[in-house]
Amino acid sequence: MSEKKPQMMKPATAAQKLGILLEAAPEEFQNSEISRTDLAELAANPPVWLAELRANGPHPRQVVAAKLGVSISGLARSGVTEPLTSAEISLLLQQPPAWLVTERATQAEVRADQIRVKDARAEKAAKQERAARGAAQRAAHRGE
Repeated sequence: MSEKKPQMMKPATAAQKLGILLEAAPEEFQNSEISRTDLAELAANPPVWLAELRANGPHPRQVVAAKLGVSISGLARSGVTEPLTSAEISLLLQQPPAWLVTERATQAEVRADQIRVKDARAEKAAKQERAARGAAQRAAHRGE
């Protein structure tokens, strides 16, 4: 039997899965495909360079947005297009500019609306389940 060929991914995909900025990673990482096994090993036992990048940055947009509590679109609307370091993010959080306050409020509204919609769907599903159960019980009671 032949051995299975490991699944490989591009460095950009691996960097995204690790939550790091590809351009800040070592050249060796940037220029080689990564197997899923290697990615799992990096995630489980991060080398110094990976731990350093995760702790201090520069961070990719999705990480910056998450740390600031805003959406990626909110970053774009605010003109934040460059990667930020943890120190820069911390400074923004300590002294939030008007755009950050606005975008965090917007994000909070979006999350509250998502929870409201989810709860409404769950309630509708529960009502349908109760109605179906009741119909089945009535049918059983009539001997159908």
